[in-house]
Formats: sequence, structure tokens, C-alpha cells
Amino acid sequence: MPATLNHIDTWIFDLDNTLYPASCNLFALIDEKMTHYIQNLLDSDFDTARATQKDYFRSHGTTLSGLMAHHTVDPHEFLDFVHDIDMARLIPNAPLNKAIDALPGRKLVFTNGNETYAQRVLDALDLGAAFEAIHDIHAIDYIAKPDPRGYDTLCSTFDINPKRAFFAEDMARNLRPAKALGMATLWINNGSEHGNHDACDSYIDHETHDLSHWLNTHLELEPV
Repeated sequence: MPATLNHIDTWIFDLDNTLYPASCNLFALIDEKMTHYIQNLLDSDFDTARATQKDYFRSHGTTLSGLMAHHTVDPHEFLDFVHDIDMARLIPNAPLNKAIDALPGRKLVFTNGNETYAQRVLDALDLGAAFEAIHDIHAIDYIAKPDPRGYDTLCSTFDINPKRAFFAEDMARNLRPAKALGMATLWINNGSEHGNHDACDSYIDHETHDLSHWLNTHLELEPV
């Protein structure tokens, strides 16, 4: 590793649009199901439900957080519904998988999704056994990224020294709390919806449009 990353012993990755490219458009399937859920919940038309969904996403960090705050929605019911999607759009990326396997130290996934869904995604990407654990929305009591409390819970649960940790995310705003704790940060700037919102050099150490390329370049691995 380059000297600036030699101290890292824990590698933390977001899931959606990070461990697979945003161009897969997998999240569009979830996005559509969230809108339908809100339609049924509020007995509204599609456009009203979509506007409500996006407002909650922007103001609460996730649509679920907004629904829980304003409508006391059962998070298990919501997540089971919106995550019931086909994974056929996901294709394993051999160079990325090789790079993640080569990283020295612990590897974890930190996601605003739930563990069952995250494991399905990882299995589809041939990364099912690559990570020590998945820290999901249930584990952080539905206090979604970028709320700093979720990051504190992550570090305490897995005994992580944040000053020796690295966090990669496609949502720039989710890197701010990680950097405040002392983590090294990588922004996957690959066109995710709202991904560049509040992006600032003060908490983004590294930036790339392609996680696989970035890791393989820094690890200096031979092409697969």
C-alpha cells in the first residue's frame, strides 16, 4: 500500500453503488418498490408518493427514516418489501474481488440496507465470504448514515480504531462522520443519485469513479 494507507487495519465499504457500479441500476428496482409502498401507505397517486419518498430521502438520510418519523412504519415490513428484487443485474467483478481479498486487515460492510439483502448482493457478486461482518440498518437502531451515532455503534461493536480505518462510499455526505472520527475516506463518484450532495474536500481524502480500478492501482496487482 502507499505510505498514506500503511496504517489501515480495517477496511469498511458501503454496499449499494459502491461494491457494484451505479450503472447496474439495481437500486432503481428498490426505488420503484419504495414508491409503490408509499402509494399504498398513503393511498396516493404515483407522483405524490415519489415526491414524498425523495423528500424523506433528502431530509432524513433514508426513505425509511422519514417513514418511521412521520408514519411509524414497521422497518422490517418495509425492508422486506422493497428488498424483494431480482439480482440478475449484478455481475461479479473479478479484479475488484481479487483486490478486496488482497487488502491487509479486516473487511466489513456498513449499509443502510438490511443484512439479508446485503448478503444476497454479496453472493451475486461472488463476495459472499469476503467480509467479516455486515453492519446493517437494524444494528444501528435505524439511525441511518450520515448520522454520526451509527458510525460510533459500528466502531464500538467491532472494536475499531477509527484512526486505523478506511471507509469507501458513493454518497459523499456519508463520509463526513467517518472523517470526523479520523478514518481515511474514499468517495466513489460514479453518478449515484444525490451522490455528490454536500461533497467537500475537507472530508474526502480520495476520489474515484471506479472502486476496482482505484484498489488495483494502489495495491499494484497484476490484471486478472
